[in-house]
Amino acid sequence: MRPALLSRALVFPPAESAGADGLVAYGGDLSPERIVLAYSQGIFPWPSPGYPLLWFSPEPRFVLEPSRAHLARSLRKRLRQTELEIRADTAFDQVIAACSELSRPGQQGTWITNALREGYTELHRLGYAHSIEAWRGAELVGGLYGVSMGRIFFGESMFAREADASKVAFSTLLAQLVRWGHPLVDCQVRTDHLARFGAVDRPRREFLRDVAELVSEPTLLGPWKLEVTPARALTLLDQARLDVTES
Repeated sequence: MRPALLSRALVFPPAESAGADGLVAYGGDLSPERIVLAYSQGIFPWPSPGYPLLWFSPEPRFVLEPSRAHLARSLRKRLRQTELEIRADTAFDQVIAACSELSRPGQQGTWITNALREGYTELHRLGYAHSIEAWRGAELVGGLYGVSMGRIFFGESMFAREADASKVAFSTLLAQLVRWGHPLVDCQVRTDHLARFGAVDRPRREFLRDVAELVSEPTLLGPWKLEVTPARALTLLDQARLDVTES
């Protein structure tokens, strides 16, 4: 099926209409209203240089349940011993800028365009987009950003200027999501990095069902304030995984 051309109207075709490559539609804009609508229907923007704005809903979807997160032995040690401070929503502009500058194998340029940065920065101002930051003193050394709606976190991108900095930030976020009762992180497409955390493929129909249920819950708007330290994150995630195993 050919992807739909979006008009000015805030309407998307069903995510199930995506082609084999996951492409649902093209065109439109990156206004906060359109981005929020897209996420609520299991669709996300993924700009590509030289093409109109592209909107995807891949099959399968790569997801992570925070309560089932796996932490490697080296990461567990880092969480216990790290001197990094993990904060939320104190440097969103810096985080998304750092993610846009990151070089990734097999990609020419960045998919985080100026228009995308502006759209997500406005989402952050509205309380939907969040940054999780790893600080060493006054220096931002890693982090990630994404969108929260209802009880689901849609991860977008992460960066690290210091070994394991983004992993420590992500682990702390996962523990905070467990504490808040948020059962799902959307990782979009498979990466080895997130697979090592325990992310798995989920059929799109199941993912869309989860999204419909979870985004209907009240949204915890930002700015967020984390209640969890890296060392505490390790304890919370271990207990959550044990609870799931025993249930």
